[in-house]
Amino acid sequence: MQSANAANPHLHQPHAAAMGAPAGMEHCPIMPTYGPPSIMFVEGSGCWLTDREGKRYLDLLSGLAVTSLGHSHPAVAEAVSRQAQRLVHTSNLYATEHAGPVAQTLDRLLGGGGQVFFANSGAEANECAMKLARKWAGHGRHVVVSTYGSFHGRTMATLAATGQPAKHEPFAPMPDGYRHVAWADLAHLESAIDETVSAVIIEPIQGEGGVHPADPEYLAGIRRLCDERNLLMILDEVQTGLGRTGEWFGFQHADVAPDVVTMAKALGNGVPISACWAKAEVAAAFQPGDHATTFGGNPLCTAAARATLEVMEDEDVPGKARHAGALLRGALEELRGVSSVRGAGLLLAVELDGLDAPKVAGDLLSAGVIVNAVTPTALRLAPSLLISDDEVAEATRRIGVTLAANRAEVD
Repeated sequence: MQSANAANPHLHQPHAAAMGAPAGMEHCPIMPTYGPPSIMFVEGSGCWLTDREGKRYLDLLSGLAVTSLGHSHPAVAEAVSRQAQRLVHTSNLYATEHAGPVAQTLDRLLGGGGQVFFANSGAEANECAMKLARKWAGHGRHVVVSTYGSFHGRTMATLAATGQPAKHEPFAPMPDGYRHVAWADLAHLESAIDETVSAVIIEPIQGEGGVHPADPEYLAGIRRLCDERNLLMILDEVQTGLGRTGEWFGFQHADVAPDVVTMAKALGNGVPISACWAKAEVAAAFQPGDHATTFGGNPLCTAAARATLEVMEDEDVPGKARHAGALLRGALEELRGVSSVRGAGLLLAVELDGLDAPKVAGDLLSAGVIVNAVTPTALRLAPSLLISDDEVAEATRRIGVTLAANRAEVD
């Protein structure tokens, strides 16, 4: 009888020790969905991470735009510790003390007049948004339109909404009800809208697709089409929300008012929590029993979110993102090996000039700098919104040295 590995030559089994298993264990107990990690981090503070050998790394990725206040922010750590000793879970059959204030803050930052559903991840927030669109529109209007290059999650529905066919292929057939159009092409979007469509879901900046900002005119055009065709405009702000782009939400760079907004990543500064906000008249489509989650909005996660939002407002993180983003962008554009920098605030992609982005990212990791190759030719940077000017200077210095070494190898 063939072993599982022999039957499937593509099955990858990372070494158990590399995944943090006890010494001597050869079988890795963790599924190989990310591949074997090269580093184990054991501590973090602000913009810095420390591995188990004691080496420090300047984190310019923030756990994929999650730890926007930096690692182990004292106010969030204190809130989580205090709440863990009082109450962790009750189920959503009962009210708890932090969910209401967090929802009120999010509603205020989004302009008011809405209601919030709490979940645990960005994918779940987007699932909620798309279920809400179907319920709001009624039977027969079940199609959600998204763009090629988009990323909305890894569940079956959010994967179907994601406009990256290569990610669909291993799991085909995809669920019905999702249609994709070209990015930044209003005419193509308009041609895809028929009587079966309930909503358009769009990222104000395509994050996983390469950090491509949407022009304000494009977002305004989507709003106009949604108004004309009686569709919901859903803004996926999972990566862009809560100050990262230099506004509280990415869509606020344009003169548009979405019907539904999803967010996650930065909301708990590392504690898993997400939210789907909708205008009250849209949220009213949901009735008890239509949607639920066991862990969403639990006291521990909402305590973390409440502390995170309080620090964000006290520190004016959109303003800090504008300042640090301009400083970082200007410095990066001066480096040899950089052809351009795109994005907004502290969500940036550095397009390289003839260099291999995955190799450069690996060399930077060896040099103690954490970024990722968001495309084969571009690096993504999403550091803490509280990054200091000195840390920006140090990051730029290390990136410059690494790019120069890679440039010398190519030349």
